[in-house]
Amino acid sequence: MATLLLVDGHAYAYRAFYAIRKLNAPDGKATNAIYGFVKMFARLRMLVAPSHLAVIWDGGLSAERMAALPGYKAQRPPMPDDLETQIGNIQEYLEAAGIPSLQHPGVEADDIIATFAWQAARHDAKAVIASSDKDFFQLIGPAIGLLNPADKSERIWDESDVQNKTGVRPPQIVDWLSLIGDAVDNIPGVAGVGPKTAAGLLQRFGSLDAIYARLAEVSSERLRTSLAEAEAAVRRNQALIRLDAAVPGLSRWDDLINRGADLEKLFGQFQRWGFKSLAADVAALRARQGELFGALNGA
Repeated sequence: MATLLLVDGHAYAYRAFYAIRKLNAPDGKATNAIYGFVKMFARLRMLVAPSHLAVIWDGGLSAERMAALPGYKAQRPPMPDDLETQIGNIQEYLEAAGIPSLQHPGVEADDIIATFAWQAARHDAKAVIASSDKDFFQLIGPAIGLLNPADKSERIWDESDVQNKTGVRPPQIVDWLSLIGDAVDNIPGVAGVGPKTAAGLLQRFGSLDAIYARLAEVSSERLRTSLAEAEAAVRRNQALIRLDAAVPGLSRWDDLINRGADLEKLFGQFQRWGFKSLAADVAALRARQGELFGALNGA
């Protein structure tokens, strides 16, 4: 079965930046995020062995989500300067490595990843999403898995992992997050409703629609009151949290393959950034390719 690896670009760049605290090129510029990203990406490819792949970058906040909640993601601090200067270099590396790297203005990476994941399913392929973002739990199913960098086992999560983590099934994740809110995205939930309470409600009633249709059956008066008062916000949360799996104008399925690395560019990049071991690896690969070319020409 063909497998599509979808990497949450900014999430892995941040992870790489904080995993390696100090690394600089010969010219003094920071390279810790670049080096960490290159190594992490190589590990992902080894674990997944994808036939298709892409790194997806945030192109800005969704206008629809901002209109629904002006404070959406407003609490997030600006990107550290030393990381921001390295994002372009990481994208430069991906281009030289022949790896599709996609960013669409005004489109969040999560929505592009969701669209490609469902596109893979339509091609009878499997998709593996590399991210720790719990919003992706809603996508997990027989053809879509999650490689969570926070899970040291390096297993690809399936539906049972989502249920063990949250207490609800993937189709219930949007409703679960709508009830508890999401502090990372600055989405407020229902007062007094935490993950366990939300999971208990959904285990009993099945969905938000059923909860509100049968609100009188909720035994706690305080919980009934909180749910009733927050209904409009909860319905809004559903629209904020549900990923858009129909982003138009994306690359075709056949474009999501490794186009082949430009070894000269990679070697130059690794030398410029001071990555001696990586430059040596590329040099050895160039030499092997040269030997093969010579052997073929002499045959």
